[in-house]
Amino acid sequence: MEPRETPKTNPPGAAEASVSGAVGTAAEVGSLSAVGASSAGAAGTSLSGAAGASPSDAAGASPADAAGVGSAGAVRTSLPGAVRASIADSLAAVDAELARRYPGDPGTRQPVHTVYVPADLFTAGTVRDWGDRALAALDEHARDAASFAAVLGLPDDLAEPVHTRVRAKLAREPVEDLRIDFEDGYGLRPDAEEDAAAARAAALVAAACAEGTAPPYVGIRMKCLEAAVRDRGIRTLDIFLTGLLAAGGLPDGLVLTLPKVTYAEQVTAMARLCEEFEKARGLAPGRLGFEIQIETTQAILGSDGRATVARMIDAAEGRATGLHYGTFDYSAACGVGAAHQSMEHPAADHAKAVMQVAAAGTGVRLSDGSTNVLPVGPTERVHDAWRHHHRLVRRSLARAYYQGWDMHPGHLPTRYAAVYAFYREGLEAVAERLAAYVARTAGGTGIADEPATAKALSGHLLRGLDCGALDGAEVERLTGLDRAELDALAGRIPAAH
Repeated sequence: MEPRETPKTNPPGAAEASVSGAVGTAAEVGSLSAVGASSAGAAGTSLSGAAGASPSDAAGASPADAAGVGSAGAVRTSLPGAVRASIADSLAAVDAELARRYPGDPGTRQPVHTVYVPADLFTAGTVRDWGDRALAALDEHARDAASFAAVLGLPDDLAEPVHTRVRAKLAREPVEDLRIDFEDGYGLRPDAEEDAAAARAAALVAAACAEGTAPPYVGIRMKCLEAAVRDRGIRTLDIFLTGLLAAGGLPDGLVLTLPKVTYAEQVTAMARLCEEFEKARGLAPGRLGFEIQIETTQAILGSDGRATVARMIDAAEGRATGLHYGTFDYSAACGVGAAHQSMEHPAADHAKAVMQVAAAGTGVRLSDGSTNVLPVGPTERVHDAWRHHHRLVRRSLARAYYQGWDMHPGHLPTRYAAVYAFYREGLEAVAERLAAYVARTAGGTGIADEPATAKALSGHLLRGLDCGALDGAEVERLTGLDRAELDALAGRIPAAH
């Protein structure tokens, strides 16, 4: 459920302005700021008008005139238009900079997870195999809704809907984002072998896209741009992208991951690689983007003591799509012992908090890392691993890390169970608050939500719709809002979902 907020107390005389300025219909969302600014400007104008009048003028004027309003009802001002124009000119560069650096949410679906598969193990049947193995794990270790809910501690009212949706998801779309790994999961191989693997990966991805069996998002993690493996990483990227184009084109959900970034200059180099490939193949500028993997301490704090990750986002020149936290590399770099390397270690929380602030408003999405506790072996051990994974996913969601890594098919049931329960619990309360906001009344909620909170409420529902936790019909029934209206409230740019 969204956190509850204490209603704000308005100064005397401001109640009507706050209602009209902070509350609006979905169609009015875009003008809310202008309404608030207009109200504030009108209030400031009336005060300045009264202050500038002489005592005799005030004494001989009507109450409306004394407040700065003419007999015809026109509002009087003191500042000439040239002042407003001058202020606008002085802030033009800042306006442009804000628009460039902080464009807001890209308006597209964000996957709830990323599955990493070593390039040599990737086959045409990988995605379906992961789904089948996840379903088999449920059949063996939690055959029905009640037993699955008991393992994870789900409330009775969520047991059946979560279990049903998890099984349906595993049958229909078990993997939302697939990364074919040419880095740590693949290792160092002879050049001819990696060349062949990169070409093969491109052919398999192209075929899956053509057949409609590819995940919504798919791509590769290349080797990093450090000197020892730089040429190899660039060559693999080139072979993979060239192979996709030869087989029919780049898929809409193409994702590229740049690992082990230490300096912003490496991000600049990756942006240049993308630009040069676009030029070589006649692609639209900006067609290629990439994720930056945050798994070195230098990616968080530079040698000069300055926070680094924001500089990396800027160095990507608008091509950065995500920041992915690397649990084990980052923990090891901080000197954390193997037994304590975890997504919830204080060092991990610090790194992700820096990532979160740096990415806010930029349109760059965050992803948490992974757990290496695998749900394998006897049922008792599987249940322990499921509880551990479920708790970590819930923890990430509560901290607004809406994506994470899954390293084993057995993680899929608890990934989707945690995500679906997160969006379904408190659904009616979230919908009621949003409906009350749109209807310009707090209704029975007792909460006076502002536009920023309405944005969060609608964003919450949209994420639930995107991943399959919620149905469009039930959300519209509870809120009275369709998908387009939710997009508008959330500030999303209309896009294909």
